[in-house]
Amino acid sequence: MQTGGPRIAVSQDGPITIAELMDEEILEENIIEDIAESLFGLVQEKPSLLLVLDFHQVKHLSSSALGTLIRLNKRIEETKGQLKLCGLRPTLYEIFTITKLNRLFNIYETRELAMKGI
Repeated sequence: MQTGGPRIAVSQDGPITIAELMDEEILEENIIEDIAESLFGLVQEKPSLLLVLDFHQVKHLSSSALGTLIRLNKRIEETKGQLKLCGLRPTLYEIFTITKLNRLFNIYETRELAMKGI
């Protein structure tokens, strides 16, 4: 588990913004708040944000983190942007399936496929 430093690594590939989650566990409220602040900041900076959110390092995710993702998706849609998720481990994807969030989010196996989906 990461104790300091950036919670996300942001890069740009043409018009697409890639945000890689750096924590293995996104369970604690302060971690979720840090990530939310960074991601919502990206939406505020760039209307019509094309965002690929990469989960390949994440092993555990809380229900509060899922709620943050739902709010983020809504905000991005309101600004006519797109959010794509990628790199979910099978155990995390199962959570998205059980909660039916796999119907709300566009989820791709790899970053490359997510970028093609935009």
